[in-house]
Amino acid sequence: MITERKRIWGWWFFDWASQPYNTLLLTFIFAPFMEHLLGDGTTAQTVWGFGIGFSGLIIAVASPFLGAIADRSGRRMPFIWLFSAMYVLGAWFLWYAEPGNFNIWLVMVSFSIGMIGMEFATSFTNAMLPDLTGRENIGKVSGSGWAFGYVGGMLSLILMLTLLQASPSTGKTLVGLTPLFGLDPATGEDTRIVGPLTAVWYAVFMIPFFLWVREPRHPGAVPVAQAYREAWPELRTTLKSLPKRPSLLAYLVSSMLYRDALNGIFTFGGIYAAGVLHWSITQIGLFGILGTITGATFAWIGGKADDRFGPMAVIVFNLIALALVTLGVVFVSRESVFGMAVTPDSHLPDIAFYILGGLIGAGGGALQSASRTMMVRQSDPEKITECFGLYALTGKATAFIAPIAIGSVTALTQSQTLGITPVIVLFVLGLMLLAFVKSEGDHAKA
Repeated sequence: MITERKRIWGWWFFDWASQPYNTLLLTFIFAPFMEHLLGDGTTAQTVWGFGIGFSGLIIAVASPFLGAIADRSGRRMPFIWLFSAMYVLGAWFLWYAEPGNFNIWLVMVSFSIGMIGMEFATSFTNAMLPDLTGRENIGKVSGSGWAFGYVGGMLSLILMLTLLQASPSTGKTLVGLTPLFGLDPATGEDTRIVGPLTAVWYAVFMIPFFLWVREPRHPGAVPVAQAYREAWPELRTTLKSLPKRPSLLAYLVSSMLYRDALNGIFTFGGIYAAGVLHWSITQIGLFGILGTITGATFAWIGGKADDRFGPMAVIVFNLIALALVTLGVVFVSRESVFGMAVTPDSHLPDIAFYILGGLIGAGGGALQSASRTMMVRQSDPEKITECFGLYALTGKATAFIAPIAIGSVTALTQSQTLGITPVIVLFVLGLMLLAFVKSEGDHAKA
């Protein structure tokens, strides 16, 4: 018998299984490896920005349409299987990013396929949240799931650094071992293995999800073919109704901006540290471990705060904190820290960046968990997957803004430090729009 507790644990395992795409590929290992592949931080940050932005456009266009099909058909699991296959294949093919012998199109297309699969699967699994528990516990379930995912990301990162990836100076892993499986650092195998590792991790740890999570029966469900035909008219009706649902509309736009900012920080954090502070991938990996520890801790704490104070309070607090911390990042470089000049061998820039990174992890973990539960409160229960599709749409329709803005400002100024400044503007705009959002959605009493 599959109990409620087991269903919740199965649902949490999606966060655990999928997190390495963000931790290992998008931020701490493969993203800074792009600098090594392409030769310099500015070029890598520009290419990465445009590649991630294009993937975001595809996700934005398709997510609400797929959500409408899922709601009409009452089926989410077949879609999750499909997107899981995309995740695994996209990650696996990053193995072929061999320095001096790689095709940048193959690398970016593979990465994009995996990223699209991850984002689509996330939309569909998020839509399952209201079916797992009562409304009074949604914050705790969401926050604990996000924390569990961060722990999974941290452990995959520790596995990568201690057993697989060699230090350029010693040829040994972080704990002094020769990389497993005879991986050759000279051809980047010790870093390229991050793609297959991410793929295998997902395939193994999704097993509890597929075994324990069950979809409830949906009254009025229709065959998938009919749902496909009816999806666009249904979605068009929903889109036309948005002006009559001002709280939902304001939240979608607000979260669109601040989630884009947060993704920008996560996406470019590794490349920024490599280019500005000249960190090795091992140093960036340690930075990532710190970020996942604080992210897991504060996602869990944020989930409890969410149930006690509501997701709005959690979101506002963390947006203010993240805007200030990102501003602090701009004032940290190898030459100075918060306006104070430092010597080339000073460790103060490293210490400052570690502290700021830990704070970003903490704020990001709590913010993302609370944003998920806020979306549940804003949604129509009968169109929950479609609403999370719109959530993905607004999260990705302009997901090109932060990457392309960062890429463009970096290219124009030839400065990675100045290139990160658009993120601050997005955080502030998202915060301002929350003034038009009701904590309980449009159905709340005035």
